[in-house]
Amino acid sequence: MSPGAGGRRAAPSSAGSGAGAPSSPRDPTDPKDAPALGLVELESIAKGLVVADALIKKAEVKLYLSEPMTPGKYVVLFRGAVAEVQESFDEAVAIGGATVLDKLVLTQVHRMVLAGLDGTFEALGAQDALGIVETHTIASTVLAADTALKRARVRLTHLHLAKGIGGKGWFTLAGAQHDVEAALEGAATRIEQRLLVATEIIQRPHRDLKGPGL
Repeated sequence: MSPGAGGRRAAPSSAGSGAGAPSSPRDPTDPKDAPALGLVELESIAKGLVVADALIKKAEVKLYLSEPMTPGKYVVLFRGAVAEVQESFDEAVAIGGATVLDKLVLTQVHRMVLAGLDGTFEALGAQDALGIVETHTIASTVLAADTALKRARVRLTHLHLAKGIGGKGWFTLAGAQHDVEAALEGAATRIEQRLLVATEIIQRPHRDLKGPGL
């Protein structure tokens, strides 16, 4: 599946603490309990399944994505509190070994990135500009989206990771033109230039234009 498909407008979910024995409530101001994302991309599908199983057994994390991707790689994307994500990430990298192609741990993730991974997006307004970012890898897409949303007052209207597009990723942003321009600049400078495919902006897209994020 493609995380973020569906365009629901429901409220984004928060990082769950799981069921089971009662525990002390987490302090939302504690950086260790802020939402974090972990991502591991492997060249072996077989090893990818082993890694996915190991990391969810290691700590309390939620899997967003765990499946083969074109061209024959395996991607695992997961979420949780910082401590749990880091523990699962370390386990995944250790077990994946030489088959690990790319990896990322992202802390204090923007709420719209988390909402997008859950399939919830913001609407494009009639006066909004539309920003588009396309990258070569899943990790760079997630990092660029998080950076863009933190850089300016923009909204995430679409997020597509890897499925059906050769392992690439892309997302769209909406907002005032100057904010969208600032967000695109932030995204482009945050990731390695070799991983950036393109950034584009459409000033007030025509009402008849159709496509994801519109």
